[in-house]
Amino acid sequence: MAVHGVARRARVAALGSLTLLLIAVCAIWLALRVTPLQTVSAAGQVARVGAAAPPLASLPSLSLSGPGELDLFGQVIPTRMQFTGPIRPRLELDRLSITPQVVSQLRAQGAHRVELTFSQQLASAWERYFVWETVIVAGFTALGLIAVYAVRRKHVAWKIVAGGVAVACLINVGGVVLTASSTPRLLSSVRTLDDLVGVDPVQPPASPVAASPHAQVVVMGDSTASGWGLPWVSSPTALDKGCGRSSESYAADLATANGWNVLNLACGSATINDGLLGAQVLFNGQIAAPQFAIAEQATQAKLIIVSVGADDLQWGVMTQLCAASAVCNDKISGAYFSQLLNSFTRSYYELLSELDDLPWHPAVLVNAYYSPFGTSLGCLSRYGMTLAKARALVSRLDQLNTVLTQGAGAFRFGVAQPRFTGHELCDPDPYVQGPGDPAPLHPNAQGELAIALTDEQALPTLNVHFTG
Repeated sequence: MAVHGVARRARVAALGSLTLLLIAVCAIWLALRVTPLQTVSAAGQVARVGAAAPPLASLPSLSLSGPGELDLFGQVIPTRMQFTGPIRPRLELDRLSITPQVVSQLRAQGAHRVELTFSQQLASAWERYFVWETVIVAGFTALGLIAVYAVRRKHVAWKIVAGGVAVACLINVGGVVLTASSTPRLLSSVRTLDDLVGVDPVQPPASPVAASPHAQVVVMGDSTASGWGLPWVSSPTALDKGCGRSSESYAADLATANGWNVLNLACGSATINDGLLGAQVLFNGQIAAPQFAIAEQATQAKLIIVSVGADDLQWGVMTQLCAASAVCNDKISGAYFSQLLNSFTRSYYELLSELDDLPWHPAVLVNAYYSPFGTSLGCLSRYGMTLAKARALVSRLDQLNTVLTQGAGAFRFGVAQPRFTGHELCDPDPYVQGPGDPAPLHPNAQGELAIALTDEQALPTLNVHFTG
């Protein structure tokens, strides 16, 4: 009988140990998924740090090392860094602002990369995350053990529950120490986004393209700068037609009014990555070389004007969807816009860094965007546009302009803000192309001239002087 009693107690102990181990594993797995990521912020940059736990189905085949995860404004990218153990860090970059502090660091270190001013805080956030994760493991373990007692209809043995919680916490802490002890050191070494996932290098021209050696002003940008929908330049090339470059663009107005040699590289639908820093595939199948690659050859230029951002944020599509929707300020479209704006901010930072590093140091002027909507929208009512919808669109345009202005200010570049007040859509004398024109919402000839005048008014603040 004594032997049977011992065997029975051994079976009970083994079953209890197995149950505790199963509860502990499940508690750790759940905790890794519900523990909130820890927030770090500095100089307008906000990130969250936590663990990228593997799915339960992959537990039997866990690898001993591998990349972490970076959620870059909604896009999940594996890190370049390799981390030891199955529990690896997940970083979410929620916001990136271009501030004077970030720019001063960039200039001091001579880098072209997005500096993470909170890099020293990443390791401590990782450790703080596991403090909370361990507390949550304790909670899940206690609930699991109490549930077992409830199923077996027995009174809860609180000493056993406390002991089980302690064991689960020891397993959790031991696992973290053994498998992720090197992670804080690696996170402390992070200085830039390039350290984490790399950055897209500036692409070389698709084919050798030479800039005019006598260009005094270079214009880079999108359809607003190219003059989309207006008459083409004289003797247009296939590239001019594909980009929509017009003789009535503000670049042409500046050249005519001042006798300047202005090189207009702007191209319709250009974004920073696909047009300015990278090559752009046009609607007619042509490939336009990166605008910046051509601009950096214009070493005699005293001024570079940049008009970019609307296509990065898919402004045209967003406007059409807004007109067709019941409302334009819903949470889904708002979240999508925020994601696009954050991604644009990172690309804009890279563009400004490249411009800042040009060896002959031309003045740089960034054009903000005009509002196309006024107080009267009668001419747009049949398209579904209302004042409330227009206000929502203008609010998002203001957010883009804020990023453009803050970034330019951080690099000590100039900013021009065209105002079409009294000349918006549906006004008697609009500066904007209407629904029946070739390029709705784009500037017409008068609007392009208004932008040119705004640019000229901004030049004294940049100390730009032309001799001829």
